[in-house]
This record gives sequence, structure tokens and C-alpha cells, in this order.
Amino acid sequence: MKRAGQKVVAGPEAPGTSQTSKKQKTSLYGSGLGESDPCTSMDWGSLPHHVILRVFQFLTLVDRARASSVCRRWNEVFHIPDLWRRFEFELSQPATSYLKSTHPDLIQQIIKRHADHLQYVSFKVDSSTESAEAACDILSQLVNCSIKTLGLISTAKPSFMNVSKAHFASALTVVFVNSKSLSSIKIDDTPLDDPSLKVLVANNSDTLKLLKMSSCPHVSPAGILCVADQCHGLKELALNYYILSDELLLALSSEKHVDLEHLRIDVVSENPGQVQFHTIKKQSWDALVKHSPKVNIVMYFFLYEDEFDAFFREETPVTHLYFGRAVSKAMLGRIGMNCPRLIELVVCANGLQPLDDELIQIAERCKNLTAMGLGECEVTCRGFIEFVKMCGGRLTQLSIMEEVLIPDSDYSLDRLHLEVSKHLGRMWFPDMMPTW
Repeated sequence: MKRAGQKVVAGPEAPGTSQTSKKQKTSLYGSGLGESDPCTSMDWGSLPHHVILRVFQFLTLVDRARASSVCRRWNEVFHIPDLWRRFEFELSQPATSYLKSTHPDLIQQIIKRHADHLQYVSFKVDSSTESAEAACDILSQLVNCSIKTLGLISTAKPSFMNVSKAHFASALTVVFVNSKSLSSIKIDDTPLDDPSLKVLVANNSDTLKLLKMSSCPHVSPAGILCVADQCHGLKELALNYYILSDELLLALSSEKHVDLEHLRIDVVSENPGQVQFHTIKKQSWDALVKHSPKVNIVMYFFLYEDEFDAFFREETPVTHLYFGRAVSKAMLGRIGMNCPRLIELVVCANGLQPLDDELIQIAERCKNLTAMGLGECEVTCRGFIEFVKMCGGRLTQLSIMEEVLIPDSDYSLDRLHLEVSKHLGRMWFPDMMPTW
């Protein structure tokens, strides 16, 4: 009887054992059907390149680098271009960040050996200026790149905003000029400017489909108009409301422009009470929807209650609305009257006045509404059930905090979930506030 863990040594080869049966055994080991420990018989270095490549694709970068030191063959696979088409550079200062920074030696190896393989690239940086400047330095060295997707992600402000505009623009210009195939760009909270956008358009107008650039204070409406006029394949656009204009919407509605699929607008108040928001004409919105009837118009509001005056006084074709701060009953009433295309509404806070009438009006007029979320608001149980009854089973998402619902003489919270479930056609419960 063998002891546990004792190495088993194969005995002399039996007479008549052919070379073919040896190969069959090896094949069985490789398929996992032979002995319980295939590592004792398998020459892992002889695996086909495509098998090793497939294994590497499931490994993290650190594990992939460790595996590359197993043998020369695995190291060769480590440098196959397919493994370097997607890469996220993480840049941080150890004393101030939770990010694990990409090792400088690896960065240099990528620039030296794989810059021309990179296609989907993002830079994740912490709030330090040093990390943002390091990202710009890397961008400046990608002279042989053919990048299709570029993302600059700050985990916290100010980061890129503290980099000099000249340094940032110079780094982006290298990528914009050399890639010539950029289709997707996400560069929020950066010193991007109009001249940089002109360089982007001059070299990538035929390929650009997505441009997301909220909170870029050096970009003017003229810069966005340049993009809209020349990038006729643009499908998705995200920007701050201060850049949005009637001229821009009309440019996106021209016959030469393809149908826009997503327009995201961030309405942010940096200086409460000091910004007067302009109004977009109904004719401009109508032109966009006529040209792109399926366009999703998404608006994120981070305003104070006295700053909403310019919005939703006329019919507005918004489809998704998110309010990150308190919004008044009057404003919600306007939404019910003037947002017939509304699909999703999320209200984080309102006040201490029940929103029954406003929700019922929204249910009556917003026939496409399928998702609703309410946070720090108040709704009577009776009013909420009436809202759900009018919307019916088309409400695929309904997230309401239990604290929002006010019991009344007709409905308790216990009975409410049964009534709501009946009208939705599925089991539903209000959300609970976490206690930890």
C-alpha cells in the first residue's frame, strides 16, 4: 500500500508497448482523462501558441507577467499583439491613493514594444497632478499608435485640471494626429480646448462615433459645432449644458448627419445663484427628434431649487431624467406636462410635501415611462398605488425607499406591497434603508 503523497515511479516498459500508445497516454494526460497529476507527464512548454494565448487572456496582468517567465515559449506568447490591444494604465502616488500603479518598467516595455498594438486604452489616475502629468507623458510617446478608444478617468478632482493646458493639448495632439481611427473618446474634467478638437476632427472625422467630454471649461460651443459639422458618423455625445445651443442641435439635425443615438447633458451648478441658465427653443429640440426619432436624451441635474427656472417650460423630448439634488413640486409638475417621451425618472430628494398629484400627472402623460426611483421624498400610499395602477406592467424598474411612503386610512405598508405587486404583475417590495 502506497503512502499518501509518495511519488509513484513507473516500472519498466512492458514488452510490446508501442510508441503510439505512449502518445495516446500523453494525449490523455493533456485532455485531463489520464493520471490525476498531468503535470508530471505534460510538457507545458509544448502547448500550441493559440492554447497558451487563450489561457493568458483569462489572467490578470500580474499573473500573465509571472506566467511569461515559465519558459521561452510562454514569454513569446506574452508579447503576442492580441494581448496588448486593451490596456488600462493606473497612475497614482502611493501616499495619497488606493490605486495600485502600473510598474514604470512595464510602461516603458509597452511604449517600446506594444505602442503600435494598442487599440483600447484608458488612463486611471488619482487626484494628484503628478499622476495626470505622467499620463500626459505616456500619451506623448504613443507616436506609432492606432488607438480606437481613449479614456482619461480621474478617480477624484482636480487631477487633469491642474495640468497646464499646453502640456495636455500637446499630449492629446500626438494621439489625435497619429491614430486616425479614433471612434470613442471619454475625457471628462480635463483642460481640453477648441484647437485640440479641431485636430481631432481633422484626423478622425470619418471614424469618431462617441465623444464624452463633460466639465471641460476650455471647450466652447464653437468647438462642439466643429465636431457636429464634420463628424457625420457621431452616434453618442455627452457634454455640459452650457455648451448646448440651438445651433448645435440644428447642426446635429442636418441631412448630412447620421442619426444620433444618445445625447447626454450634465446640468451642474458650480456657483449657486451665480449662473443663469439659458433656454433651448422647442423648434430646435423638434428638429433633432425629427432627424433622429429614436435618440435618447439623458439629462443629469445637480442644481438648487431656485435654478430650475429655464427648464421644461415648453415641451422637451428628454427620455431619461436624474435629479441629484432636491427638486420642487412645481418642477415635477412641469415634467408631467412637458416631457411626453420620458422613459426613466430618478428623484433623489424633494422635501416634505407629498408628490401624489405630480406622480399621477406623470403617469397620465408620460406613456413611455418604464423606470422610476424616489429617494428623500414623500408620497401617500393611496397616491403611489394610483400611480402604479395607471402605469401598469410597463414599469419594469420601480425603486422606492420605504421611508418615502406615508400610510393612510386606506393602505398600510403591509397591504401596499400586495396591491403594487398585483398591478405590476410581479412581486414587489419597497427598498429598505441600510442600518449599517
